[in-house]
Amino acid sequence: MFELKNQIRPELLNFKPYTSARHLTEKGRVLLDANENPFDNFINIGAVVANRYPDPTSATLRAALSDYVDVPANNIFAGSGSDEIIDLLLRLFCTPNQDEVVIIEPTYGMYKVSSELNGIRTKSCLLGDDFDIDISKLEEAVSEKTKLVFCCSPNNPTGNNLSTDKLLEYTRDKGLILVVDEAYIEFSSFSSLTRKAEEFPNLIVLRTLSKAWGLAGIRLGYCVAGEQIIEYLMRIKLPYNVNVLTEKVALLVLDDRIAMENAVSDILSERERIRIEFDRSDIFKKVFPSDANFLLVLCEDASKIQNYLADKSIIVRNRSSDPLLDNCLRITVGSKAQNDLLLEALRRMPV
Repeated sequence: MFELKNQIRPELLNFKPYTSARHLTEKGRVLLDANENPFDNFINIGAVVANRYPDPTSATLRAALSDYVDVPANNIFAGSGSDEIIDLLLRLFCTPNQDEVVIIEPTYGMYKVSSELNGIRTKSCLLGDDFDIDISKLEEAVSEKTKLVFCCSPNNPTGNNLSTDKLLEYTRDKGLILVVDEAYIEFSSFSSLTRKAEEFPNLIVLRTLSKAWGLAGIRLGYCVAGEQIIEYLMRIKLPYNVNVLTEKVALLVLDDRIAMENAVSDILSERERIRIEFDRSDIFKKVFPSDANFLLVLCEDASKIQNYLADKSIIVRNRSSDPLLDNCLRITVGSKAQNDLLLEALRRMPV
């Protein structure tokens, strides 16, 4: 039986968060509580007044995200990129030098980096030969010290969706927190797991505006989880973790989903175009299926191709240091013009 209070670090169960006077009322006309400059003529972008601290609860932003993902705002937490949320989850659930997390790899590197920064031991669970989840391998990695399991779906850098059904059941039955990163879900043919947060109280789904929404520069991530988890995240976060300029831009963009959907459509079309060209090329030994905005390719010599492209001012990511990915490159789907330059460079590459 999953009990959230059994997973929270004991010293945080009754943790008293930093509070500001802004918590006392939703609307304030004369704000004399936070030693701010009272003049608003320095930066003013639309309705944004940058001399005031942001709403510590990000209520308006969470309401907009709620409308987008179709879950209640109380099930949403907004952060300064998904990286902040990853860090907060580790702080919330794991006791340094005591607990462990299992990371399903190869995957996004920040799960391990954040764990190590927080003094949390990481254990690797490799994907199967088809780059999908192998529950038997997970069972070998999990111990009585395990608190969280991290995975990414669609997975970075392999690009494929993971079969999460058994993973959801397994982690719930074992009393483990499951973090599924859906940074690339808008490019996927699979449905999001966000609607399962109520069914699986151990599930936390990470989302971002960095990929499909094209807002990597504003640093805004969010997660969907049960209300209890969201309440604890709100307690331990920094007081003003999402700034007013980030929120303003996010609200403007979230109000125009058609633009995002058109961009995704163009990326998917370009993904298929370059996939076909990659398949025809003698340079790549294999092009892996993708449900993300990039393609993973197997090469004879990944470093050679990476360096050749770099000389042409085309930068791709060599993932050879990741488990299972020797001589693999991850190539992001660019604009048509960028992809044309890439394809032309590859055609001219000496064999």
